[in-house]
Amino acid sequence: MPVLHNRVNNEELKERMLAETEPRTTVSFYKYFHIPDPVLFRNSLYLSFSELKVFGRVYIANEGINGQVSVPASQYEAMRDALYAAAPELNGIRMNIALDDDGKSFWVLRMKVRPKIVADGIDDPTFDMAKTGKYLKAKEYNELSAAPDTIIVDMRNHYEYEVGHFENAIEVPSDTFRDQLPMAADMLRGNEDKNIIMYCTGGIRCEKASAYMLHHGFKNVFHVEGGIIEYARKAKEENLPIKFKGKNFVFDERLGERITDDVLAECHVCGTPCDAHTNCKNDGCHLLFIQCPTCAEKYEGCCSPECMEEKNLPEDQQREHRAGRENGMMIFNKSKQHPLRKHRSEWKAMREEE
Repeated sequence: MPVLHNRVNNEELKERMLAETEPRTTVSFYKYFHIPDPVLFRNSLYLSFSELKVFGRVYIANEGINGQVSVPASQYEAMRDALYAAAPELNGIRMNIALDDDGKSFWVLRMKVRPKIVADGIDDPTFDMAKTGKYLKAKEYNELSAAPDTIIVDMRNHYEYEVGHFENAIEVPSDTFRDQLPMAADMLRGNEDKNIIMYCTGGIRCEKASAYMLHHGFKNVFHVEGGIIEYARKAKEENLPIKFKGKNFVFDERLGERITDDVLAECHVCGTPCDAHTNCKNDGCHLLFIQCPTCAEKYEGCCSPECMEEKNLPEDQQREHRAGRENGMMIFNKSKQHPLRKHRSEWKAMREEE
C-alpha cells in the first residue's frame, strides 16, 4: 500500500526544499461543496499532489476543501488539473497566486481531514452555506466601499488586521473566527439595511461570514472575491486605486506579503513603526509578535527579557521552567490574552530603568 503521510523529519525536508533550483509558486484555494467521503477524497488527492512534489497544508471536510500550497513552477498546471479531476465541483476553482513570493513557503505536504474547513462554531441545522453574499471584484469593491451607507468588516484576527487592512474597515476584536461570527452580527445590529462588505485573506472566511450575516437578517451583504490576495492582484493589473493599506498576513513561512509601502503597526517591544511578524525564539513561548531589527538583536529574537533569559538557560533548566505550564504555555498562541504577551508600556518602563 502506498505511503499516505510523510516519514521524513522536518529539518531534512526543509533542507531539501531550500536546495531545490527550480522556482516554486505559492498558491491558495478553497471551495465549499459536499464531499461524501472526505477520507477517500483526501487519500486520492494526497497521492496526486505527492507525485507532483506539492508542499503545503490542505484541509478537507464534508463541507469542502481549503489549501495553501507551494508547487514547482513546471507542475503548476498539472496540480491545477489534479484538483479539477478530484471532483466536478473543483473544475475552474479559483487559484490565488501569492503576490510577494520566493516559493519557499512550505517544505512538506500535510493533508488532513477535519470536521470543517473553517471552524465556525455553527450548530444551527437551518444554516445554509449555499446562500452567501454577492461577490465583489476589485473595481466593484472600490465603488461600493466609497458609498456612505457601506460598512466594511475585516473577518481576520487581530494580528492580521494590525499590519494591514482596507481603508475604513472595522475590526471584530476576537481571537477566533468562531467567536467573530456572532460578535460581528451583534456589532452591526441595527444596520440590517446597509451595505455590509466582508473580507479576509483569500475569501474562505468572509464567504462563510456573508452567509452567516444573511442568515441573521442582514439584507445587503457582499464579500470580496478571492479576498485580499485577488483584490490586490486585480487592482494592480487594472491600474485601480488600491484601498488596502499595508501588509497582508499569510499563514506560511513568509508571515506576510507586502501590498503597499504603508507600515501601520509598531514593534511590540519599543513602538518603532514596524510590521515584521516573528515567533519568539524561546521554545517555551513561540509567541507570534511584531519586532523591529534593533529589538530582535537586543532580545535575541525573544519577545521579552524573561524569554531571552529562559532561552539561554541550559536545556535541562529550560525543560524545568516549561514543565509547570499548562499545555506548554499555549505554544504558537497568537491571542491578545497570551500569558507572556506584555503591553508595550511595560517594556518601555523596563528600558527606562536599564
